[in-house]
Amino acid sequence: MPEKKLRILIAKPGLDGHDRGAKVVARALRDAGMEVIYTGLRQTPESIVETALQEDVDAIGLSILSGAHNYLFQKIIDLLKKEDAEDILVFGGGIIPEEDITYLKSLGVKKIFRPGTSTEKIITDVKEMIHKI
Repeated sequence: MPEKKLRILIAKPGLDGHDRGAKVVARALRDAGMEVIYTGLRQTPESIVETALQEDVDAIGLSILSGAHNYLFQKIIDLLKKEDAEDILVFGGGIIPEEDITYLKSLGVKKIFRPGTSTEKIITDVKEMIHKI
C-alpha cells in the first residue's frame, strides 16, 4: 500500500495581514509531497479548527506576526481538546519571542520556527513530528 500523504493546514489567525511566510512554507511542504490547505488571511481560531476537522489534517501550522501568539495558540489548542482532536499536531512560526516558546510548548505546541529557519528544516521537522505520533 502506498504511504498516506501528510495533510497540513497552514493558517493565519487574527488580524495580521502579512502572509508571505505562510505561503512560502505552504509551497515548500507541498513541494515536499504533502497535501497542504491554506486558509488565507484573518481566520478565527474556530474557523481554523473547523477546517482542520473537515479536512482531516495531521497538523496545523500557524503563522503569527501580530504579537497575539499566546492567546491564539492557547485558543486553538483548547478548541482541539474540546473537539477530542488532540491528535492534530500544532506548530507555528512568525515573530515569537524566545521567552514565549517554553510557555507555548507547555500548552502542547510541538514546534516554533523562528525567522530565518530554512524550509528544509521545517519540512524535516514536520515529517518527524507527525511520524512520532
